[in-house]
Amino acid sequence: MSTASASADMMDGIYRYQRHIYDLTRRHYLLGRNDLIATLQPPPGGSILEVGCGTARNLILTARRYPEAQLYGLDISAEMLKSAQANIRANNLEHRIRVAKADATRFDAEALFERAMFDRVFCSYSLSMIPGWENALEQACQAVAAQGELHVVDFGQQSQLPAWFGKALKAWLARFHVTPRERLGDAMTGLATQTGGTLSFRSIYRDYARIGAIRLP
Repeated sequence: MSTASASADMMDGIYRYQRHIYDLTRRHYLLGRNDLIATLQPPPGGSILEVGCGTARNLILTARRYPEAQLYGLDISAEMLKSAQANIRANNLEHRIRVAKADATRFDAEALFERAMFDRVFCSYSLSMIPGWENALEQACQAVAAQGELHVVDFGQQSQLPAWFGKALKAWLARFHVTPRERLGDAMTGLATQTGGTLSFRSIYRDYARIGAIRLP
């Protein structure tokens, strides 16, 4: 079995039942998602891709905030995409949001969506679940159009919170195959240098999470 197939099977196993309560339970600790959506600010009629779209919660909120944008999402879990498609239909957004199954570490956006580049690409708490997260980040950056932006939010290292809290959180997250990426800032710095882009990156909520963006030239 390939690595991608093994990852897909693992994610489907995790979310086969959890997808029904995912948004209800995650809203209390996936902090910074709305902060990211607020900073996207796509151009009029712009395109937005989410890598690791899950239930489409972020895509739906983004569609409401930016009513002229066209949105796309990919996820490796067929189970999560069932919820995504149902949520998109329930919100009457089928004409504006398209989702597809794909591996974040090696996706072909043009084959999936007939569009190779996007004005905004974002990853929201997905990199901490992807074994090859650095490859996924690079793939996401390659899908950003000229003068577009790559946005990321994910778990920090809880460096400004009590030590017991960070230790307990990481142990709990590990049960769901989630690993906060300590080198996220370094990886985004490297991509910004490589592409000639401009990076903004910071900790939020006492380093509970980290949020960053690369603007391409």
